[in-house]
Amino acid sequence: MVSLLKFVFLFDLLFVPQLLSQPKGLIAKLPDIILWAWERPEDLRFIDPQKVAVAFLANSIELTKGEVRVRPRLQHLLLPYGTLLIAVTRISTSDLATPLFSDHQRNKTLAYILDSSRLPGVRGIQIDFDAKVSERPFYHDLLNRLHRELPDSISLTITALASWCLYDTWIDSLPLDDAVPMLFRLGPDRKEVLRQFQSGKGFTIAVCQQSVGISIDEQAPVIPRNRRVYIFNPESWSVDSFRSILRRINR
Repeated sequence: MVSLLKFVFLFDLLFVPQLLSQPKGLIAKLPDIILWAWERPEDLRFIDPQKVAVAFLANSIELTKGEVRVRPRLQHLLLPYGTLLIAVTRISTSDLATPLFSDHQRNKTLAYILDSSRLPGVRGIQIDFDAKVSERPFYHDLLNRLHRELPDSISLTITALASWCLYDTWIDSLPLDDAVPMLFRLGPDRKEVLRQFQSGKGFTIAVCQQSVGISIDEQAPVIPRNRRVYIFNPESWSVDSFRSILRRINR
């Protein structure tokens, strides 16, 4: 296992120099377009950092019966100077060894996420966890603790299943700066989500009304005005793929 210390060292080597200080309140200052940079090498030096931010996968955490397994990002991520960054932690659970959701697991998970918030250039963190109903108490407590322990200069956001923003609104009471409803890989929620958007209603809770998440390989529903758009690419980003999705969004 590669240590987090080595992970930070790799970021120091591979990141284009970042602004070391930014005003507080990242969410209000984010541009309208945020690219997700997932688990692959990415060269995003072609973006305009005044118009595009980057949410990069920093950690992948798997919770097993009594353990926390972390896999830090090792792939390079090249960016233009001044890019606003959000460090994403992907959390998953083992189907073969159901987690105990112990204090030990909560503390370890919290520590890894807090470490990612200290990486160069990071001004926000985002948690990506499709928590089942039985996993929500753990997740609820983790997010509350993150809110208490993160400095005011670091924003706290999550990705959200579309159902969490429509009718299963358990996240409404959480201390979040933003929840990003995922408008791709919708599964059984697809018809209901499309119906909501086609009717012009959108999502029902306030924390879900700032942003949406789409993927370049799926046709997204019409996005309401004044929404920040996070864009996922199942492959490495290129100038062509970036320009193509911008044309689709701007139609």
